Order: sequence, then structure tokens, then C-alpha cells
Amino acid sequence: MRVLLDSCVWGGAVAVIRDAGHDCVCVGEWPEDPGDPEILERAHQDGRVLVTLDKDFGELAVVRGVPHSGIVRLVGFAARRQGEICCAVLDRCASELRAGALVTATPERLRIRVDED
Repeated sequence: MRVLLDSCVWGGAVAVIRDAGHDCVCVGEWPEDPGDPEILERAHQDGRVLVTLDKDFGELAVVRGVPHSGIVRLVGFAARRQGEICCAVLDRCASELRAGALVTATPERLRIRVDED
């Protein structure tokens, strides 16, 4: 799966996600952070699932209707577990993410929102 990690996700997660066979790039590797709307647009243009800790991306997608290629929000996980959890979510929710789902993963549950057109 093609993935874009937001700059707030632990940098070490990139290697974990790549080692699991995903095509992963990280906003933290860019020369500068262009801001949330541009990050979401670039992820969508590149067909990448955006992985973040930030709820603002979900608001952009749901409230403003900004197009995206799937969003995963990780909540409440230690930094060193973020790559592992991301891979588990990508594997478990692959078909939903390909359909443009918003997935929120917490230690207690996994919430999947797929907007029906």
C-alpha cells in the first residue's frame, strides 16, 4: 500500500512500514511542512493513505469535503509502537482504505468510517 506519514508520526515508523512491504514516504523528509490542506492534497494526488496523529485531517475530509485516498489516525499509542500499529491497520483495513475510509485506531478499538456515495 502507498502511505504518507504526517510529520507528527514517529520517524522510526517509516522503516517499520517499509520493512512490511509498503511504499512509505514521510512529510518529515520534505524540506518544509506545507500545512495540512497541502499534505492531504499531495497524499490524494499520489494515491497514498495518510497516517497521522492529528484529527484535523478528518475534519478537512468530512466537514470540508476535501478529497483523499484514505486516512488513518493513531490515538494513544507510544511512539515506538506507531509503525507496528500502522501496519496492522493497513493490513486489516486495506479494502476500506482503498475505498477512502477514515480509520481511527486507539488501544481500545478501531473505528472505520466509509462515506457512501
